[in-house]
Parts: sequence; C-alpha cells; structure tokens
Amino acid sequence: MKLKLLFSCLISAGIALPVIAQETVNPAAVQKIREEGLNHSKVMETAFYLTDVSGPRLANSPGLRRAQNWAVNQLKTWGLVNAKLEPWGTFGKGWEVQKNYAAITVPYYHAIIAIPKAWTPGTNGLIKGDVVVVKADSAIDLDKYKGKLQGKIVIFDVKPLVERTLKPDAIRYTDEELAEMANATPQPQAAPADINSPQFAAIRKARAFQTALRSFVYDEKAALILSQARGTDGTVFTTNGASYADTAKAVAPELETSSEDYQRILRLAKGGQKVEMEADIKTQFLTDDLQGYDVVAEIPGTDKKLKEQVVMIGGHLDSWHAATGATDNAAGSAVMMEAVRILKAINFKPKRTIRIALWSSEEQGLFGSKGYVLNHFGDPKTMQLKPEQAKLSAYYNLDNGTGKIRGIYLQGDSAVAPIFKKWQEPFNDLGATTLTIRNTGGTDHLSFDAVGIPGFQFIQDPIDYSSRTHHSNQDTYDRLIEDDLKQAATIVASFVYNTSERAEMIPRKELPKAQPAK
Repeated sequence: MKLKLLFSCLISAGIALPVIAQETVNPAAVQKIREEGLNHSKVMETAFYLTDVSGPRLANSPGLRRAQNWAVNQLKTWGLVNAKLEPWGTFGKGWEVQKNYAAITVPYYHAIIAIPKAWTPGTNGLIKGDVVVVKADSAIDLDKYKGKLQGKIVIFDVKPLVERTLKPDAIRYTDEELAEMANATPQPQAAPADINSPQFAAIRKARAFQTALRSFVYDEKAALILSQARGTDGTVFTTNGASYADTAKAVAPELETSSEDYQRILRLAKGGQKVEMEADIKTQFLTDDLQGYDVVAEIPGTDKKLKEQVVMIGGHLDSWHAATGATDNAAGSAVMMEAVRILKAINFKPKRTIRIALWSSEEQGLFGSKGYVLNHFGDPKTMQLKPEQAKLSAYYNLDNGTGKIRGIYLQGDSAVAPIFKKWQEPFNDLGATTLTIRNTGGTDHLSFDAVGIPGFQFIQDPIDYSSRTHHSNQDTYDRLIEDDLKQAATIVASFVYNTSERAEMIPRKELPKAQPAK
C-alpha cells in the first residue's frame, strides 16, 4: 500500500521513476552508521554540555560563547579539521540575566513566575512599589497617567491570551498526517506580501503604539513593567523587550509574567485590592565584541576530483534566555555534531568535504546562516554568486525540536525525490518514511535555498515543541527524547555519507530571482 502511494505521489509530481533504479546505497556503510549511531551514541552527552553546562545561549551572550568554544574543542577532539569560530558580520550587544526575583508582598506573599525580557535593564537593586493598572488604547489615553507612575509597578489591562485546553502537549505525526504530506503537490511561489495593505498598516500602528506606551512608562520613571507572557500552566514564552543594537534607546525594566500570575495580580488590582510587589533584577549588557560568530569544522574530502565539493549540515546553536534551549535548538546542534562524530568513528573517508556549521543569531532573523551564505556563496538580493556556490552539493538542517525524523521536506525540488526515497529506505523501520514536495520555513536552510543551493529541513515529530518548549522556560534538557535524537543523528549521518559519495551533486532547482530589499 505504501509503495503504491509513493508511486502515485512521484507520478503526480512529474518525477521520472527510472532514476530510482539508478540510485544505490551501500548497505555495509549504512549498517556501520546504524550500529554506531544507535548503540554507541554520544548525542545526549553533547546535549548536556550545550544545555546544562553552557546555560542559556541568547545571541552574543556569554552562554552562547561557552557553547561555541566547547563545540569547537569537541569537534577538534573528534578529529575534524579547520574547527573555528568564524565571524559573519556585526550583530550587536550581548545580554544575560544575572539575578531575577519578583513577588507579590501585599495582600500576601507570593513569588511569581516571570522572566526579564531580553535586552532590558535590571532594577538596580531591590525595589518595592504599588501595582498600578494602565489601560490605554491610544496616546490620548496616557494623559491621565502623567505624574502617577514614578516608582510604581505597571501592569496593563489585558485579557487572558488563551483559554485552558485539555489537548495533550506531546504528539507524534499520525499516518494520516504523513500521508497528507506525501500527497502534497507543488505549489506556485507565493506572491510577496503587500506591505501597504490595511492589515500591515494595522500591525505597524499597533507596534508604534506599544513603543510609544513603553517610552511613556520609561519617561514617567516607573520602577518595573509587567507584561503577560504567552503560555499556560506556568509556561512563559519569552521575547525581547528592546533592541540589541548598540545605539538602542533606554527602556524600563520589564518582566514577562506567566498568564496565571499576571491575571491574578490584575484581578486584585482591578478589584480595588491594594497590591504591592518587590523585585530584584540584575541584567548585564556586553559591548566588548559586537561581532556574530558561527562554529565551523570539516572532514576533508579525499577524492582528487570531488574533494573541492562540499556537503554541509547544520543547525542554530543560539537560543532564548528563559531556559537552556534544549529543543530549540541544542537538539538539532547535538544531532549534527553526533552525525559527524559517527562518520569519524566508523573511519569514513569521504569523497567530498563534509562541513558542519552551528549558526548564531538565528532567532533574530537567520543572521548567522545569512551572513555565512553572503560571505561564501552569494547575495540573494542581487543573485551575484561566488565560485563556492557551484561547489556545494547540499545543505541539511535540523531545527524542529526533539522529535524523531519522519522524512524530509523537498523544498519544491522534485528531482531529489527518487534519490532521497532510496536513501531513506534503510530507515523506514525507524519511522522515516515520508517525502513531501512542500516547503517549510523559519530556519537556516532558507538562507541556502535563497541562492540556489539545495537546502533541506527534515520532518520531525512535533512532540511538545510548539505547545510547551519553543522559546519558553520549559525548554530544558529534561524535554529531550534520547531515542529520537539517536535516530535523527543516524539518518543525518547516512544522508551525509550518500551525498558525499554520490557520483553527481544533488540536482538543483531553477535559480531564484534576485530579492531586492523592499
């Protein structure tokens, strides 16, 4: 049944089936990879050092630099060469939380769950103050608060963001969902969003008011802002509260507060109850080095004709700051490190050079991979390409949590379907069965795709990535699933092996058109 389904999918995608028969897989090599990856794995040990030992890894933070330096040294220990921190361009200020305490003290004591917003200042010691509710929908509404906020704890009058749900957090893809992916048909490229549309105008207006609101609170010398975080059951999904640019304007200290604590404080204050709080928040800005860096290392190619060609794998190493960024994306980074460790452990001598890259500042806009692509391969804004662009066979990425690999997104490249089908077959028993022509967005393979390099993201079981761990205070080592990471690293290692040994480079789509800045 599955073979019939795949056959019909390939026909509908216009894929020439005879190519399938031409693709070969070395079963002995696959068996060595499986044995090492599934039975002698180091992936959880790597994840431990990237999370528990390194700590939160916000862009340009000390935690990220600890993880980067450890990764460089570990890759060297495994025998990779040219392991280094490679600068990709200017990022901005580093920042980290050094102390974070906040509690209600009146009408009773209760320590709240709250995380400082990234790139916001601390309180300069312990502060105590009354909670003041600010309800404002426009600049005119702010007039009534002039002269009333100095030294106060400001909370905004907003509704709960979500209703309580009884749906399970952790999920895997069903057979039906995977079949829907496999049956997808190529989609035309979406038209660029109309930045002059009413919807965009409304978004810009709302953002401008939020900026004006916080500027007003800062100018009024409020001691602290509480904002309601997305999330339930004590989960706080974090964001930034100010710019990381070294020229950014000063803002007030701001805590992103769990929805339960936020709504309790708001109900008390709106109900006429006196609410007092205390807080002691210490954050540090780091401005000694504004550069961004990626971790890069290689296993050199050995074939005289093919060693100048490259196979790349990667994932972003940076995280947000509320936890240790385990599923986003120490999981992907650990899997990619484990993939190259597996290949070194089985003494693989690749024809093409294998290069691993662990990106930085992905969370702010794919900056690490975009900078690397710009420096090495070309500029998507002008589509002026560099010689290295023609020598990169493919880039493989992992950045969707701890879930096992269920297949791969073809990113609209139908010509690779029969190739990847053959490579995936030895892992059908581990749950990797699906090829989908669909694109997937939001992570670093897009930087490569934008300059015509085959760039792919693997399909992963969702588990509780979107519902609980993505950018939240729950994103810790405890959320990792060891067997899933072992499976993922084994499959990635095999894909890298096959890409490096294949007679031809991975087929390419039509070169994208230039993407001039809007």
